[in-house]
Amino acid sequence: MTKHITPRYKLMLFYDLKPQPDEEMYYQFVMNEMIPHAQEMGLYMFRVYHTIWGDCPLRQAEFVAENLDIVYQALSSDQWQAVEQGLLQHATNYSRKIVKFRPGFQC
Repeated sequence: MTKHITPRYKLMLFYDLKPQPDEEMYYQFVMNEMIPHAQEMGLYMFRVYHTIWGDCPLRQAEFVAENLDIVYQALSSDQWQAVEQGLLQHATNYSRKIVKFRPGFQC
């Protein structure tokens, strides 16, 4: 069943992928761990960008939430800490920020 929310905030993750011979492990982590755990905490995948030009990290992943409390509760949870540690197994140059939701590209 699809859940419909009214997005009010974005949690934006920025990172570069570590050089690895097999990106399959990264994609399995994102699809089987990162996204499902984020959804359990009320954060829903919105968009992912792959940058090929400019001075910015290779990936920009955006999750949306209905309110700021959801974002802060998720970020302070042990479950999110585990998600970040898992992501850092595949990523470098990691940072994150929270912004008010706008439907267009934000950085």
